[in-house]
Amino acid sequence: MKTEKILVTNSLIEKMTSAKMADRKAMLDIASWMFNVVTSVGIILVNKALMAKYGFTFATTLTGLHFATTTLLTVVLRRLGYIQASHLPFSELLKFVIFANFSIVGMNVSLMWNSVGFYQIAKLSMIPVSCFLEVVLDKMRYSRDTKLSIMVVLLGVAVCTITDVSVNAKGFIAALVAVWSTSLQQYYVHYLQRNYSLGSFNLLGHTAPAQAASLLVLGPFLDYQLTGKKVYAYDSSLASTLFIILSCTIAVGTNLSQFICIGRFTAVSFQVLGHMKTILVLILGFILFGKEGLNLHVITGMIVAVVGMVWYGNASSMPGGKERRSHSSLINKSPKHGSSTESSDMDDKV
Repeated sequence: MKTEKILVTNSLIEKMTSAKMADRKAMLDIASWMFNVVTSVGIILVNKALMAKYGFTFATTLTGLHFATTTLLTVVLRRLGYIQASHLPFSELLKFVIFANFSIVGMNVSLMWNSVGFYQIAKLSMIPVSCFLEVVLDKMRYSRDTKLSIMVVLLGVAVCTITDVSVNAKGFIAALVAVWSTSLQQYYVHYLQRNYSLGSFNLLGHTAPAQAASLLVLGPFLDYQLTGKKVYAYDSSLASTLFIILSCTIAVGTNLSQFICIGRFTAVSFQVLGHMKTILVLILGFILFGKEGLNLHVITGMIVAVVGMVWYGNASSMPGGKERRSHSSLINKSPKHGSSTESSDMDDKV
């Protein structure tokens, strides 16, 4: 009798512990997403004001300053002992920096050479490309509901963001480079954290200095090619300097939150749920800069996109919603009593 009571008690304790761990993970997941949404939306609004009001149109150089600020913070935290020493092979770092820098330059060039409508289409195509990378490289498998929910998100965001669509050869090539490099960069964030047991700050400590150095060297040249203006000739003011400092400060949170979210989830989840930022930017844009362009068409697209995001969150978290096949996913069983050979999938839930 005592043994049964002990077993029941242990079972209850295990269930309570498991429930607490699940609740804690859910809270951390929500906090991570909110951190990313707030910092991403904030930096978009600050950069819009910096470029439109103060004429600082040097996007690549500004990104280099963002990573320089992030590097400074990681150095300080390492000196204080908050970041432990870690190892990342130079070849892996080099590949990541190439993907990341091509992503930054490609997105800037794509926006410059393409219509806003085609630029949005290119951004949306990152989701199917990220899915393709996970299926091929991680042997990921998506359920029917997960696939349908992704399509609903794409449809909703497309309806509320795509207006004029025109494309030319060089714009198409720029978009192609931007889509694939961004998808590879985001996939690599998850890959490096998983394979080398790197935390978000550890990974930033490796990648931010390399990105800062390369972008601050190449940025002024690329920005001159894109805008016809030299960053060294920019007539700065106290207000514009303060906005640049604010942009760099928020960028530290944006960079960190991106690594946290992709590390906790996957690049596809980051892309799908990340379109909530697109919706919030549109809403805040209408609130802050006027309601021009806000109509039933746009509102419908927003609602469809949000419904798709909620659906994706539920579908991908269900058993079988999104699974990685193990190397022993197909196990042949010897036939019994004349039955045909059977196979069973051994999947690891992610």
